Order: sequence, then structure tokens, then C-alpha cells
Amino acid sequence: MTGTGKDIPLFPLGTVLFPGGLLPLRIFEQRYLEMAKGCLREGTPFGVCLIRDGAEVGTPATHENLGCLARITQWDMQQLGLLQLVAQGAERFRVLERRVRADGLILADIELLAEAADMPMPEKFRACRQLLERIVTEHGERLFAKPFLLDSSTWVAARLAEVLPLPTAARQKLLELNDSTQRLEILQRLLTESARASNSSDP
Repeated sequence: MTGTGKDIPLFPLGTVLFPGGLLPLRIFEQRYLEMAKGCLREGTPFGVCLIRDGAEVGTPATHENLGCLARITQWDMQQLGLLQLVAQGAERFRVLERRVRADGLILADIELLAEAADMPMPEKFRACRQLLERIVTEHGERLFAKPFLLDSSTWVAARLAEVLPLPTAARQKLLELNDSTQRLEILQRLLTESARASNSSDP
């Protein structure tokens, strides 16, 4: 899916959201409470961008220009002024223009980005699939939304990018790639390097 969107509210965070990924949030700032209420009322998404400089609360942060739309799938407000929700990643986007409202909420005009066609998992990335299979077996719906698409290179690459212990800057670079095969190449290389380092440190 491609296209553009206007006045999309942005939520700069210290995390990278991938299409299909789950994002649990605890919201208490007024600007984001209003944003979430509007998204729920109108059935619209908000945008998640990685913070480049600044913090999640207070003064609006400087953020990366490539992010991921998020759609709220669950919400609960057991305590007044504290909204707990789960959002799921949708399309990737690029920010074309942004403005900051008086209440500190960032609104952006965005361009939706096309994804390369999904491919069945190539045999050469068997290690990636097997690792994710073990994680899914152990944690399942606590980490991932169903269905678990272990034969999809797009799904496997995105889920591994979320759960492996990577620096957020590395996750952002993986999000910016259009091709899941390229993501898998990088992830498999990281897994191989990690295994080699682990073996070399064994007594």
C-alpha cells in the first residue's frame, strides 16, 4: 500500500515499531491521551518514530523521519488519567512535513512506503527461522500477534528485528530497508557473529 496522509499525530518513542509488531503503551500526558481518544473515536492510526534527540515526555523530541503507523487494538483505563493500550504496527511511512501544536503534539504529513513482495522463507535463513520458532513456542502471544507466519520472510525478519538484543539505531536501519531478504541477511550475519563470539569465549 502506498499513498499519503495529512495531519497524522506522531508519538516519538525510544523504540522502533515494525509492521505487524505489538506496542504496549502507558499514556499519561494530556496531549497523548487526547491523541489516543481521537484515534479510538475515528478509527485512525498514529505514527511511531524513533527519538533522535530528546525524551518521550516533556518538550517535543526530534525524531527519525521514517517510522511506522500504529493502530490501537486494546485499551483500558483502570486509573483516571492513565491509559494502557496495545497498538499494532501497520504501514511504514516517511515524514514529509511536521508541525507542533500548542499542546506539544506533533502532526505530520506523511508518505506511505511500499514494501517489497513477501517471499517464502529461503532455506539459507534456516537459522533465523529456527530461532524465531523457539521464541514463539516459549512466549507466543505475549510477544507476537497471531497468526504466526513462520514461512513468511517479511514476518520472520520483522519479529527477529524486534526481539534480538540490538541497538535501537540498528533496528531503525533494519526498518528503513524495503526488502525483508536484506533484513534477514543482516540478522543472520549478526546471529553467526554472536555464535562465533560465544564459542571463542568458552573455556
